[in-house]
Amino acid sequence: MNPKTRDLLVKFQSVAALLLMIIALSLTPQISGTFLSQDNALNVLRQISVNLCLSIGMTLVILSGGIDLSVGSVLAFSGVVAAGLLKNGIAIPALDVALQFTVLGAIIAGVVVGAFLGCFNGWVITRFKLPPFVATLGMLSIARGLTQLWTQGFPITGLGPQFGFIGTGHLLGLPMPVWISAILVLIFVIVTRKTRLGRYLYAIGGNERAALLSGLNLNGVKIMIYSLGGMLAGIAGLLLTSRLDSATPNAGIGYELDSIAAVVIGGTSLSGGRGSVLGTVLGCLIIGVLNNGLVLLEVSPFWQQVIKGFVILAAVALDKMNAKE
Repeated sequence: MNPKTRDLLVKFQSVAALLLMIIALSLTPQISGTFLSQDNALNVLRQISVNLCLSIGMTLVILSGGIDLSVGSVLAFSGVVAAGLLKNGIAIPALDVALQFTVLGAIIAGVVVGAFLGCFNGWVITRFKLPPFVATLGMLSIARGLTQLWTQGFPITGLGPQFGFIGTGHLLGLPMPVWISAILVLIFVIVTRKTRLGRYLYAIGGNERAALLSGLNLNGVKIMIYSLGGMLAGIAGLLLTSRLDSATPNAGIGYELDSIAAVVIGGTSLSGGRGSVLGTVLGCLIIGVLNNGLVLLEVSPFWQQVIKGFVILAAVALDKMNAKE
């Protein structure tokens, strides 16, 4: 095969996979009418919004040559903190003070919590030279435990219509989660393509030793990247909590796997240095359309996990084949 043709196929393989999936599901008689409806299309976009927020952050981390297994737990803790502060406020017995939070205050608190936990991940990785897999695996357990402690194992519900608007409201005919995730995509496409941080990100992921010898502050960049990943996980937690009108201690379990899958399917290399945020958007769409199609076809949830696993294996195998070429 001509090298230019092969490169073109590699570049657009995610687009081709998404189009083929849409065509196949559209031609399936028992679901074609439902699948092609506007309501279903909006439902798919709404459903992928949470994973897209997580996956943008995961893209940054993987591009730098790292991994973050804690995003599902960070999502859960950020969500319960925001919900708890909004519903109950926080008491400071030593000062005999009880603070109440507005919707905006609770949102900011949730995002800050996510960013702090991400920053802690980055600090541990850079300060103690731990492998990102190990450091973020530890944070997965820490954040999940903090979530259980904050909620005492009970969901926090009844968060009010103003907070609910974030996850269930509409603006100009589109769900708010779609607007929020689209704005984040735009911001981080610009960050990765047009800013110094984006150039540093690809440099570190492509060749960390060369980046160090060129004078880059590797530790500072890594801490920033993991902080952004945690912040985006916090935003995802707010979207999920708002949509469900409930912050549950078990929220986000397994979400890190869907996030990594979306990033890899979207063409980002697990070895770092190659990939894009727009590719991750395609990866999220592929997973979202696949999940939606399997649900409409009434495929067992157990088989859905099996099929998704094979899709991930195929994506990783393609990545390795492309890297060798």
